[in-house]
Amino acid sequence: MDKQLVEQVTRMVVEKLNSPQPKQDLNYSSVKLWDHTSSKGKVTEISSNEGEESSPTGMASFSSYKASSTSNKNAKVNEENEFIRNKYSAHTEKEEELNNLKSKTPARIGVGRAGVRPRTTTWLDFRYDHAAAVDAVFGQVDQSLIDNLGLFTVNTKVTDQETYIRRPDYGRKLSDEAIKLIKEKCKFQPTVQIIASDGLSSSAINENLEDVYLALQQSLKSLGIDVGTPFYIEKGRVAVMDDVGEYLQPEVAVLLVGERPGLVSADSLSAYLCYKPRHGTIESQRQVVSNIHNGGIPPVEAGAYLGGVIEKILEYQASGVELVKKEG
Repeated sequence: MDKQLVEQVTRMVVEKLNSPQPKQDLNYSSVKLWDHTSSKGKVTEISSNEGEESSPTGMASFSSYKASSTSNKNAKVNEENEFIRNKYSAHTEKEEELNNLKSKTPARIGVGRAGVRPRTTTWLDFRYDHAAAVDAVFGQVDQSLIDNLGLFTVNTKVTDQETYIRRPDYGRKLSDEAIKLIKEKCKFQPTVQIIASDGLSSSAINENLEDVYLALQQSLKSLGIDVGTPFYIEKGRVAVMDDVGEYLQPEVAVLLVGERPGLVSADSLSAYLCYKPRHGTIESQRQVVSNIHNGGIPPVEAGAYLGGVIEKILEYQASGVELVKKEG
């Protein structure tokens, strides 16, 4: 192509682009409709969108739906948050109340469940406590403890642990050798006769006897009360104190014996006291201070308390229900 012609065409295009553009007529022309069903050839003219206003800027207008929807959504979220706060607050109050109840008892309360079964932790705790109870019944008292307290050992008519469990009456009677031995070694007609026995919990003796016994001895000494020769009875029951009373005839007998273990405590010790225990003594004539262990009555405190109880029994010459009646 001719170079001069190319330059001329280019110049014309540039001038055309730089020239001002005429305003576009936005008015639409009318539309004519012919009525073909009429025999007269009627023609109807319909004007265009004259008079309609168009957006001068071309911006789209939006409805208020989105703002309304957002507002409703926020209100629903706030309502759900308020419900959760109220529910959590109520749950917290119940949890605090439950913890308060738990702090007042060692019983298994509020342990929960996993479906229809106990939780694994609850079940393991139960198995552990059950094993401790079995060990307490079939375990042995530490002989070094008995020796350190200066106690000598005698037996009941029980020959083995199975017999002890199946024949409680055998545990209430001293063996012939035991009767002979206590007559030889023990003081006759003391004011207070202290006896210890494993009973149904050897753990109770191992854990608590030393503290209770020493505190009781000190308490009686400070009160100026005469004490007989203490000894230990293997596999004895509570009523064996009647047999001891029959042969030694003390004013008051105190039996420190291991209690039947439970699933809360397997080392609970009890102190049974009786004024002039003899054959034929009934249970209402005995007095008991139970639940002696570190989770119940502290052993040292129990020993000191027993001295005061013995002093009262001697003063009123009665124990158990009879003592309550005399005290008024």
